[in-house]
Amino acid sequence: MSFSRRGALRASLLGGVGAATMTAFPAPALADTSVAGSPSDALRLLKEGNRRWRRYDSRHPHEGRARRAEMVEGQEPFAVILGCADSRVAPELTFDRGLGDLFTVRSAGQVLDGSVLGSLTYAVEHLHVPLIAVVGHQSCGAVSAAIEAHRTGELPGGHVGGLVEEILEVVDSTPEVDGEDHLDACVRANAVHIADRLREDDELGEFVEDGRLEIVAARYGLDDSTVSWL
Repeated sequence: MSFSRRGALRASLLGGVGAATMTAFPAPALADTSVAGSPSDALRLLKEGNRRWRRYDSRHPHEGRARRAEMVEGQEPFAVILGCADSRVAPELTFDRGLGDLFTVRSAGQVLDGSVLGSLTYAVEHLHVPLIAVVGHQSCGAVSAAIEAHRTGELPGGHVGGLVEEILEVVDSTPEVDGEDHLDACVRANAVHIADRLREDDELGEFVEDGRLEIVAARYGLDDSTVSWL
C-alpha cells in the first residue's frame, strides 16, 4: 500500500471515529437567540449563559465559520450590556455568548457620557434590542476611587478625576460601613443608580414606557463568577 493510500485510509478511519463520537455525544442545544424578542426572553438567555459560565460549562456559541459569515450581513443582538471596562468582566465570557449576541458598551464604573448614551440609544432605536443590563462588579476600581475621594475630599487629577466625580453622588448617598462591604454596597448602588438614570432618559424612556425595553441592574462576583440581579 502506498503512503498516500495509507494516509487516506487513516484519515477516513479517524473521520469515522470523530463522527461516531459526535453522534454518541451530541453537543447540548443552545437556546435560539431568535426567540429573544422580549425583555424576559433576553434576560433568560443571559441567566442561562451565566449559569454555564459559573459551572465551567461554557459552550462558546456563535464563533464558527457560518456565524462569522452571517455577521457580515448585519447584527441582531438580543441584549445590551453596559459594563465596566475592567479586564476581568468580559460580557461575552461571563454570559457565554458569541458574535452578534450582545451589544456591549463599557466604561470604567459604567459611567455615562454622551458617547455611552449614544451607543445605547443606537442599539435600542436601530437594532431593536429589548434589554439593557447595567452590570457592576465586585472590587470595582472606579467605585473604590470614588470612595477614597469621598473620604479625603480630593479628586484625582485629569480625566480620571472627571470619571470619579460621576460616581461620587452614589457614594455620598450610600451609608458608610467598614471595608469591602461598603465598596460592594456602593457597587450595587451605582449599578441601580445608572439603570434608574437610563429609564428616565428622554430618548430611552419612551421605549421603556411602551414596553419595548427593560433596563435592569446587576452585580458580577469575581470570587464566584455569579451575576446577581438587583
